Amino acid sequence: MEYMNEEIKYIIQKLLKKNNIHPILLDIGASGDIPEIWTSIKEDSYYIGFDPDLRDLHTSNEDGFFKSVIFNSAVIEDINSVEVPFYLTKAPYCSSTLSPDNESLSNYIFYDLFTVEKIQSMKSSNLNHLMESQNITHIDWFKTDSQGIDLSLFKSLENEIRSKILAVDIEPGLIDAYVGEDLFADAHTYLIQNGFWLSELNVRGTGRIKKSTLDRLSSINTQNSSEILKKVIKNSPVWCEARYLRTIEWMDSNHFSHENYILSIIFALMDNQLGHAFDILFQYEKKNGDDEFSKEMLVTLENYLNDKIIQQKSIIQKNFIYKCIDYLKKRI
Repeated sequence: MEYMNEEIKYIIQKLLKKNNIHPILLDIGASGDIPEIWTSIKEDSYYIGFDPDLRDLHTSNEDGFFKSVIFNSAVIEDINSVEVPFYLTKAPYCSSTLSPDNESLSNYIFYDLFTVEKIQSMKSSNLNHLMESQNITHIDWFKTDSQGIDLSLFKSLENEIRSKILAVDIEPGLIDAYVGEDLFADAHTYLIQNGFWLSELNVRGTGRIKKSTLDRLSSINTQNSSEILKKVIKNSPVWCEARYLRTIEWMDSNHFSHENYILSIIFALMDNQLGHAFDILFQYEKKNGDDEFSKEMLVTLENYLNDKIIQQKSIIQKNFIYKCIDYLKKRI
């Protein structure tokens, strides 16, 4: 993934401060570091994290934000549940409110990471209730790695909140790692049908081979240790990291605010989607006229685009020179 340079970070931070905007970032499955893409806006953002398994939670997640809070509870879609069984697995980032699908997982190298070490009753919360308790009226960026229920959690939000979310990060499965899991195909179809487009997709995986097969191969030749064999087995797609941004058609038909348009441009720039940023700006211009914001934003984006074009031309010229030098060397 291409990360933003200092020029675009400056543009983004200037926009946030000038317009006094504080994006609300929701992070379900907050173990590990925060998404790198959020670092450029964290000092102006309100961070809300959820994770019932705190074994791998970095306390630094709360540091550096405008405001932040992390809830140690399981987030579920059921508004009536007070407690749910939570499956604590060998690897903290595999823990879930869903039971691992052992039959499906047994075909893959990372099967043992899903070994359930403990099932404990965990306090559960509904997103809408928690947001109401914190006086949060909207979400700007919804990120979830909930181990099997990403789509269910997104759909559980009240329509008024869900319909105004500007960016979504999910990590759905491509196989049945959990019993009753929301898979990528279902999540993708729903999001596309509800005003999003796919901006980023990283397919992740592991080797497909049964543990019994690994053990047998190791016993046939003692030099074939399980660790060595794991490194030579081809990875197969198992899950993916997907990012979705709002379409301008949805924004137009759902009467998004001035602030929504500014944030949508910011999120597009953060994700290196310069073309989409121009699309949003021109749609804003069509709806609101040639106001001060659109004029200033157009100059800013055009300057950034010109810088990118100059950089690209320089790369092309350098590559041409290198090819000429290589050609001359071969002729000498």
